[in-house]
Amino acid sequence: METTDKMETMEKMETTDKMETMEKMETKKTKKELQEEYKARKVIGGVFIIRNNRTGRILISSTNDLQGSRNRFAFSQSMGSAMHMKLQKDWEEYGPDQFSFEIIEEIQKNDKQTLEEFNEDIKLLKTICCEKMTGNLLY
Repeated sequence: METTDKMETMEKMETTDKMETMEKMETKKTKKELQEEYKARKVIGGVFIIRNNRTGRILISSTNDLQGSRNRFAFSQSMGSAMHMKLQKDWEEYGPDQFSFEIIEEIQKNDKQTLEEFNEDIKLLKTICCEKMTGNLLY
């Protein structure tokens, strides 16, 4: 009697494990679905500055992934290391909390635009922004 109970319990556990595994497989997205989602996402690039709030100096930069640059800046602040070598001396002197990340211009990649064309648009946008900011203290 005891052996039969153990066998039934083991069978129930195996069935439960199989059901859980099947549920996980159904909720997981396939590699192809994930790739399609990645390709369909909005790509937003643009021009940003990193401002030394103590001195007023700014570093002008551009990227084809503004959110990624914002995340790198936040990570740099949390780690205490400057995300750009030009900032390193002031970063060490004033501390990472004295710097801010500001988006100046942003542009969304057109579906028909190649990454190269998108990067050219961003480069042009940065040139225009640099011309507007010639009076600022630059790094």
